[in-house]
Amino acid sequence: MKPLHLNRRLVLEAPTRESDGAGGYRVVWAPLGALWADVKARSGREVSQAGVPVSRMGYAICVRAAPMGSVERPQPQQRFRDGARVYSIETVAERDPQGRYLLCLTQEELIV
Repeated sequence: MKPLHLNRRLVLEAPTRESDGAGGYRVVWAPLGALWADVKARSGREVSQAGVPVSRMGYAICVRAAPMGSVERPQPQQRFRDGARVYSIETVAERDPQGRYLLCLTQEELIV
């Protein structure tokens, strides 16, 4: 297993619903805490969404594990933020048999 370099500070965010004042809601991202991470690029591609080219890049992000049920444990549908960059979490799995680290497979989207 390759050594990890937890050298990027990412903010873990979760979606919350906020009333829009007209009977509906909007999604607002609430910070849950900061985690040190090892970020590695996987693969990328360009797709078209509504006629607009969008660059999608996959990343493998490793963080220290947190107990199940902890707000500091990343989950699918949450995201990591690194300044203006946003990584949507797709899957989360234990990286090692001892459960010391979590591997989060994520996607970053950029409008080209």
